[in-house]
Amino acid sequence: MADLQKRGSYTPRRAREQRAYRLAVTGGTAGLIGVVTFVLALFTSLSGAIPVIAIIVAVICFVLFRRTVAGG
Repeated sequence: MADLQKRGSYTPRRAREQRAYRLAVTGGTAGLIGVVTFVLALFTSLSGAIPVIAIIVAVICFVLFRRTVAGG
């Protein structure tokens, strides 16, 4: 039994589910913040940097979410 090989880069299902959930919540929140601050930036003197950063975070979370649930 001591000669058993470990699985390569195996991540348990529960850990993948938690990661996907966190990415979905974070990405959704960042997207909402991006849209709201973009609208505020259009109509007020709010800086345009916040919506850009929030949208970038949302896109990164989306890409990582897709990679997590791809099952590859």
